[in-house]
Amino acid sequence: MATKAKSSTKRKRAPARRKTPKKAPPRTRGFLPQECRLQTLPAEAATAAERIEQEGGTLLASYYEPLSREPLLLAALPIDRVQPTPFQRDLSDAHHKKLSAVIDRTGMFLDPIIAITAPEAGFWTPNGLHRLEAMKRLGAKTIVAIVVPKREIAWQILALNTEKAHNLRERALEVIRIYKGLIEEDASRPENGFAFYLEEAALVTLGLCYERKGNFAGGSYHPILRRLLEFSPEPLGTMLRQHQLTADKLFELDERVSEIVERLKERGLVSPYLRSFVVARINPLRWLRDEPPPVNEVLRTMRERAARFNVDKVTPQDLARSGGPPEE
Repeated sequence: MATKAKSSTKRKRAPARRKTPKKAPPRTRGFLPQECRLQTLPAEAATAAERIEQEGGTLLASYYEPLSREPLLLAALPIDRVQPTPFQRDLSDAHHKKLSAVIDRTGMFLDPIIAITAPEAGFWTPNGLHRLEAMKRLGAKTIVAIVVPKREIAWQILALNTEKAHNLRERALEVIRIYKGLIEEDASRPENGFAFYLEEAALVTLGLCYERKGNFAGGSYHPILRRLLEFSPEPLGTMLRQHQLTADKLFELDERVSEIVERLKERGLVSPYLRSFVVARINPLRWLRDEPPPVNEVLRTMRERAARFNVDKVTPQDLARSGGPPEE
């Protein structure tokens, strides 16, 4: 991954990027209802319609999406031909059971899932895992889906799933699954070409950490990695190896931090912020306003500071003044 180069002169920090689009004047964007009528299927949509019929589904309607005027297909699909994308969040057992109970009480399925054609056969849903599993739990034969002919929509799962906030672990795992899916399609493409889909370079590294250890304390290291890592113009395949090397060094550091945390607990110091407290104490970026050193240099410095950490000098008052995310 690209790291931000060291500079001898202070640089102005870039202004924060706008998180949400500016509110537009009413009725100034998109197309009128009459313009959403789709008379003839374009080639890509026609191919998706053929897949629907081949898989035993039925095309119910077609229309232009009202913002981009991309063609969309409304279809009834055999439920056993639809699977979640292999790179989205894990299924919540409680959520899909609760959802199935609600659907059962209403007696109607009123919220179509989003689907794309899978690479070889069937369909993937990048946005609809819990609705799909709820319907399967109820024994449904069919599920209604909005089929998007453009398969690239599957990579935008993080942008689509806004109805339930992702925690850091969920975001990182989704990002690394998307990353590996992109590599399977074409590992030679530049990493920075997928910045929108992947959100943060730090999430790629943390995703590798969470794959290796589900309860990894990523929240303690995320602010540091987010400042140090950015997407690179190098190929995805090359950069995955770089992210793996960083993840390995992060695990080495976390082992030393864990030892310090245990020694603090032996002294009777108990706090949900212990790990974050230790990481903050050994973080060389705390007061640095210039461009930071490369990530490998920062992690090496943190390991050296961890080796010199004196637990006997830590007081309960120090912990009381500390903040940050609790251990995950």
